[in-house]
Amino acid sequence: MLQFLIRRTFGAALILLLISAFTFFMFFAIPQDPALLACGKNCTPDALAIIHKNLGLDKPVTVQYWTFLVGIFAGRDFAVGHCAAPCFGVSFANNQNVWDTIVDRFPLTLSLTVGSLLVFLFLGLGAGLLAAKNRGTWIDKLFSSGSLVVSSLQIYFLGPLVLLALVYTTGWLDKPKYVPFSEDLGGWFMGLLIPWVVMATIFTANYTRMSRSSMIEQLQEEHVRAARAKGMSANYTFFRYAWRGSLIPIVTILGIDLSSLLSGGMVTELTFGLAGLGRLALNSVIEKDLPMLMGVMLVSAALIIVFNLIVDALYAVIDPRVRLS
Repeated sequence: MLQFLIRRTFGAALILLLISAFTFFMFFAIPQDPALLACGKNCTPDALAIIHKNLGLDKPVTVQYWTFLVGIFAGRDFAVGHCAAPCFGVSFANNQNVWDTIVDRFPLTLSLTVGSLLVFLFLGLGAGLLAAKNRGTWIDKLFSSGSLVVSSLQIYFLGPLVLLALVYTTGWLDKPKYVPFSEDLGGWFMGLLIPWVVMATIFTANYTRMSRSSMIEQLQEEHVRAARAKGMSANYTFFRYAWRGSLIPIVTILGIDLSSLLSGGMVTELTFGLAGLGRLALNSVIEKDLPMLMGVMLVSAALIIVFNLIVDALYAVIDPRVRLS
C-alpha cells in the first residue's frame, strides 16, 4: 500500500511540474509584453525598463521559469520587498503577494468543493442503493426518472431559482455568504447551504444512476449468490459484499469528476457572488493579471491532484488487486 501511494505521489509531482511549465511558457509567449500590463496607461520607456528589471523580465524565459520554480521553494526578492516561500510572484494589478491572496480566498473554494462532494455522495449513493434494493418498485422509478430530469439542469440556471424561492420570496434562508469555519460553525454551514445543495443536485443525479446500475450488476455476481446460498441474510450480503464491489466504478468516476467539481465550484461562486478562487481567476483575466492567474491555475491543478491521490488511496483500499498491480 505504501509503495503504491509513493508511486502515485511521484507521478503527481511530475504532472504538476509539467503543468507549471506549460502554464508559464503559455502566458509568457503571448504577443503583449507582460511589463506593459504592470506599467499602466501612463507608461514611459524608463518606467518600462525598471519594471522589466524588477520582475526579471529582462532575462531569457527559461531563466525566468527557473527563478519562478526556485521562488516557490525558497522565496524571491522584488522591488516591493521579499516574497517568502511559497512565492508565486506579485500581482500586476495591486502589487500584492499572489500566494497571500490565494490563501485568503482558498478556504471558501475548499469549503464549497468538499461540502458539495460530501452532500452529493451521501444523496447520490443513498438514492442509488434504495433504487437498487427496491428494483422495479415505485421507489426505483421515482429515483430513476427524477435523476434524468435533474441531470439536465445547470448551476447558473438552478442557482437563481433556488435563491428566488428560498431567499427572496419566502425568506426561509439568508443570502449565501462565507463565514470562516473557525469563527462561527453555524454561520459557515448556513451561509454555504444553498451553494452546496445547488452543486450537489447536479452531481447527485449522475451518481444515483451509476450507483443503482453498479449495485444491480453486483447483485448478479456469483460470490453474492453464493453468500445467499450459504444462508446469509439479504441485508448482510447487500451491504457486506455487493455494496463494496459497487463502489469500485463509483470511485473511478469520482476521480474523473473532481476537475468538473472544482470548476463547478468556481461557477457557483460567480452565481452566488462569493469571493473565492473562481472570482479571483475571472478578475485576473479581466485585469490581465498574469501572475495571479498563473497562481490560481497551479493551485487548482494541485488541488485536483491531491484529490486524485485520495481517490487512488480509497480505490486501493476497496480493491486489493490495485495494490498488487
